[in-house]
Amino acid sequence: MPAASAAASSAAQAAHEVLLSAADIPVGGGRVFADQDVVVTQPSAGEYQAFSATCTHQGCKVRDVVNGEIICPCHDSAFAIADGSVVGGPAQQPLPEKSVSVEDGGIVVT
Repeated sequence: MPAASAAASSAAQAAHEVLLSAADIPVGGGRVFADQDVVVTQPSAGEYQAFSATCTHQGCKVRDVVNGEIICPCHDSAFAIADGSVVGGPAQQPLPEKSVSVEDGGIVVT
């Protein structure tokens, strides 16, 4: 395989990394994957959402998903797990959405 094709194939595989089992994302909650800059939520059973894990206020990484909100520890901005919209704190913009799917029981974010 030519080097350019190998690099493109490797990038495509990285873009489709399985983060964990869908069963590991709690209903009404979520998990932050700071190394991948993504937070995955499950607002209702079987409905998964993914967002950037970088807070839109000053670029800190969000840390927790608690009581239906994604929380940034730097200035206490909070975002809704269903759509990433701002529900509290100094942030003015929602978390950018990412594409998420469930493949063979695993969460895949692109």
